[in-house]
Amino acid sequence: MAPKTDFPPVRACLFDMDGLLLDTEDLYTLCVNLILEKYQRPQLPWSVKAKLQGRPGPAATKLFHDWANLPITQDEYVSELLVLQAKHFPTTQPLPGVPDLLAHLGRTRYWDLKKKDGAQRVHIALATSSHEANFRLKTAHLPELFSVFPTARRVLGDDSRIARGRGKPLPDIFLLALKTINDSLPAGETPITPEECLVFEDSVPGVEAGRRAGMRVVWCPHPMLKKEFTGREDEVLAGRTGEAGDVDLHQLGEVGDGWAEYLPTLEGFPYERYGIVVPPVEVEAEEGMVEGGKVGEGEVVQVVETA
Repeated sequence: MAPKTDFPPVRACLFDMDGLLLDTEDLYTLCVNLILEKYQRPQLPWSVKAKLQGRPGPAATKLFHDWANLPITQDEYVSELLVLQAKHFPTTQPLPGVPDLLAHLGRTRYWDLKKKDGAQRVHIALATSSHEANFRLKTAHLPELFSVFPTARRVLGDDSRIARGRGKPLPDIFLLALKTINDSLPAGETPITPEECLVFEDSVPGVEAGRRAGMRVVWCPHPMLKKEFTGREDEVLAGRTGEAGDVDLHQLGEVGDGWAEYLPTLEGFPYERYGIVVPPVEVEAEEGMVEGGKVGEGEVVQVVETA
């Protein structure tokens, strides 16, 4: 089919976190492989890991345990994994291009102060399957990076507004992230539609969730995940890999429809392609450019995740 080209400019960017903003995918793999090695089991292959990515912790844990056939109970596995995650998650770092991308998008607040034809603010929100405890483990040492996400616009995997069993690849988390933006828009600003949203995802279930939400998607996967889906990239971009099982096909995209694209990295992001105008760096010092909160402090109550 002919790709759609007459999209409206992007007014909201919704970000996954693990493997997209932060280098956590290799840390997840490290923790899991240490347990598999302990019990003389094969290392976690990307064919299995690909099915775990982006899903809520309980769903991913069950998928993994069914595959691993470990000589311990699922609860024992979770306990061992928690210890390893608590050790390694605080070492996370942003992936290439992420600090610049978030800074540039945050700087579009300038257009609220200085109107310019064709330039408008781009609102951002976080939509991650990470539960709050693990979110804090991964981000507490990166407060500046995450300060661009106002607390009210951070949707985490254990958010009570997401019904149980409605995680990715279902669209609920991205629709809720958009709602958090629309609920907090300045007075007089027109609500943002799904078509005006750009979802940033690394996982295949996450891409499907974004497509099913009626949003445009940038797929920026781990190189090994990309290799796992060699020859099926168009299916991934259309959300048609079957991650959600038997669903109404009208809820998905069409191959080659122009709603999604693959990028190997977020470095040098093509803002113009999405109608995003980035102000110059110098405007950051002007009045009104500080917004959002930093990651809060507090005791960490660990919640297991496996992908």
